[in-house]
Amino acid sequence: MTYIIAQPCVGLKDGACIDVCPVDCIYTTEADNMMYIAPDECIDCAACEPVCPVNAIFVEDEVPAEWSEYTAMNYDYFKGKDMDQLREATRVAPRQINES
Repeated sequence: MTYIIAQPCVGLKDGACIDVCPVDCIYTTEADNMMYIAPDECIDCAACEPVCPVNAIFVEDEVPAEWSEYTAMNYDYFKGKDMDQLREATRVAPRQINES
């Protein structure tokens, strides 16, 4: 089981989830408008879920129905990606700070 990042993350890219992930399985690039969790790397530890400022992270089988398309989007995001390049892109990608 993996975690899925859904619609509330779109446009936010706070990055708190990246900071707490013990296996560094959350990715983004400068061009992306949200974060993505690599399903093959996620260890289902739930560290990311409580730190998300907009409650956008869900266990895969608990993604709300209105955001169900984000499950496929999350899996599809990693297809054909060079993970080393994606790690570096994530490291340098700008983050927005949630000040609310």
